[in-house]
Amino acid sequence: MTSIKSLRWLMRKKSGLSDGGKSSFKMKQLPFLAVLCTIMLFIVYRTTKYQYHQEEIDKKWSFWGQPKVYPSTSGKLKGLPRGIIHDNSDLELRPLWSRSNSRSKAVYSNSNLLAVPVGIKQKQNVDAMVQKFLRENFTIILFHYDGNVDGWWNLDWSSKAIHIVARNQTKWWFAKRFLHPDIVSIYDYIFLWDEDLGVEHFSPSRYVEIIKREGLEISQPALDPNSTEIHHKITIRARTKKFHRRVYERRGSTRCSDLSEGPPCTGFVEGMAPVFSRSAWYCTWHLIQNDLVHGWGVDMKLGYCAQGDRTKKVGVVDSEYVFHQGIQTLGGSGHRMTKKQGGVGIDVRTEIRRQSTWEFEIFKERWNEAIAADKNWVDPFKSDQRRIRKRRDTQRLPKNNI
Repeated sequence: MTSIKSLRWLMRKKSGLSDGGKSSFKMKQLPFLAVLCTIMLFIVYRTTKYQYHQEEIDKKWSFWGQPKVYPSTSGKLKGLPRGIIHDNSDLELRPLWSRSNSRSKAVYSNSNLLAVPVGIKQKQNVDAMVQKFLRENFTIILFHYDGNVDGWWNLDWSSKAIHIVARNQTKWWFAKRFLHPDIVSIYDYIFLWDEDLGVEHFSPSRYVEIIKREGLEISQPALDPNSTEIHHKITIRARTKKFHRRVYERRGSTRCSDLSEGPPCTGFVEGMAPVFSRSAWYCTWHLIQNDLVHGWGVDMKLGYCAQGDRTKKVGVVDSEYVFHQGIQTLGGSGHRMTKKQGGVGIDVRTEIRRQSTWEFEIFKERWNEAIAADKNWVDPFKSDQRRIRKRRDTQRLPKNNI
């Protein structure tokens, strides 16, 4: 019996020594674990900071303000190392040779772009326009719809411009094919103007300063009230204002009031002299239809590309205005009558107008079909339309019912 008690006592003693040894071992491990945790936290901190730093660098060098994304067609580019792929370009002219000390990274001198469809008959007017924009360090691109490029080489600035030739094509045809957003991504603003605009009272630098300050993503200069051709009242210059975003009209079929929340009363510019921010052009380029070259109907939908509330992001600048001469170019007065295969003569301008009207109807149909097909699309201005109808219904109620 005594031996059993002695054995139990020895076992308890041994167990106590064992527990004490383990506790002692654990106590010795604590400093080591603390150091290890500190090292791990430091590594996590450095890794996170590095990733954040890299994201900021990517955003800085991405023209669209987003981290660099490699092309989705990477499967077709698997033979190339990823770092060699650049998904943006520009319209800057490059020298065939340069001094060794100037071969470092390119510095872009021009931050805005002027693109104009031109014919030789409007050479004098285009010359006056381009000279103003060149003084403000704009990149100039001329779309020659009459095929005559040689007639422009005697102008001093002609060699500084980019010339693209395609006979009898419209401004929107050229823009869709040669102003891809990835190509014009270095430019803050894209001026897509007609050739028949007088710029005597227009300063490109002052204009850009105004639209930047007022946050206008889509804009146009106001039209001189004495212009030869004016289609919408909102485009007419208001003499007492620097800019305006809406117009009031009580006459005619289009009534514009404070209740009006869409074009052509507000959130509207016309297609003759639009100016787009980089982001707005990215959206507008996709809105332009590849085959509907006259662009009818596009101006009514530009507000969807305004990068926000079109009643605030779209406007007309009054202090910098232009004179619209209203000269018909494609198929204009200088074109003769042509003949069909049957020998029947036709008026080119009449046929162009018919084509434009047909394209306008097709564009509206495509818009409605696209809305019906895209179940996830939400009209950002639909709530405004419901609110307007509610206001009108309230105003029509008899006072004794209110």
